[in-house]
Amino acid sequence: MRRLKALLIKEFLQMRRDRLTLIMMLGLPVIQLVLFGFAINTDVKHLPTIVFDQSLQQDSRDLLSSLEASGYFDIKYLAKSYQEVNSAVDAGKAKVGIIIPPDFSENLKHGRQAAVQVIVDATDSMAASSAISAAQLIGQLKSQDILLQQIRGYSGHPTEKPYDIRIRPWYNPDFISAFYMVPGIMGVMLTMTMVMITSMAIVRERERGTLEQLIVTPMKNWELMLGKIIPYSLVGYVQVTVALLAGVLIFDLPIRGSLALLYALTALFILASLALGLLISTVTKNQMQAMQLSFFVFLPSVLLSGFMFPREAMPMVFNLLGNLLPLTFYLQILRGIILKGVGLSVLWPQIVALVIFIIITLTISIKKFQKKVA
Repeated sequence: MRRLKALLIKEFLQMRRDRLTLIMMLGLPVIQLVLFGFAINTDVKHLPTIVFDQSLQQDSRDLLSSLEASGYFDIKYLAKSYQEVNSAVDAGKAKVGIIIPPDFSENLKHGRQAAVQVIVDATDSMAASSAISAAQLIGQLKSQDILLQQIRGYSGHPTEKPYDIRIRPWYNPDFISAFYMVPGIMGVMLTMTMVMITSMAIVRERERGTLEQLIVTPMKNWELMLGKIIPYSLVGYVQVTVALLAGVLIFDLPIRGSLALLYALTALFILASLALGLLISTVTKNQMQAMQLSFFVFLPSVLLSGFMFPREAMPMVFNLLGNLLPLTFYLQILRGIILKGVGLSVLWPQIVALVIFIIITLTISIKKFQKKVA
């Protein structure tokens, strides 16, 4: 009994000294509860929407007001051409595009069906399903209102269905879940391996006592960092290649964009993930801490990046937190190139974000490493 008591006291004292591990053990459940409780929402609302209203009549304004009042559509852009709608949806600025023809009001007044085209970005099947269901339901309700007025003899001629909501799901019209998940799994897989493996690189050298040998060699700090990064970069490229081959051969994944561009931008994400892993390795004391802190970063990356749950459904604060994660931008690059076939003219904001993340993270890592060496 005395030995057990002594062992318990020893373990509690060790946990008290190892404050970082204790903070992560206590903080991780809280973060999980907060993320799952507030950030994760499968009812996707407030989808950014672009409208090309060629009618500009009261009837079209009433329809747009009804769509926006539903809470599912946030009309953020007013287009002046079809090309503006296409560009906004391609770039991901708008998840929904609504096109109202010039004869919309005229058709309603003369008892003809009034068509409305609703373009939906179906790369995210959950958000697309919410948009489609809401648009169709609002079209049905508006049609019922007109039919009731006609039955009561107020106006117009009997029409079977006044509002004809024509849904156009783009990029993944059959809503094949593999097309959405495979690119996401590629990004998550790289995050998990690159961050976790690299985070233990310098810590492992320190625990083995070989870090001092590396320090006394005629090697600069940034050279040491690159020496730790380059081998894992090659591993990352092998993982991406295997995942792409599996996606194409097993799931018939379409690659509509440039494969060379995909590999070039993958280098940025691999470097960003490795830089984050190096930063973790410079602030931790042992491999256990490095692994725990890596998981501490990995969980928000999966939940807040848009891998599983649409970012449009998240509260603003969690949406902003997602912008601090490199996986958020890499998923947009992956799905943009693979499913949409877009290029640099669309993906440049994501590229700039990854470059800024790399510069900041590597700078902090090198400075932290210099302090530890000193």
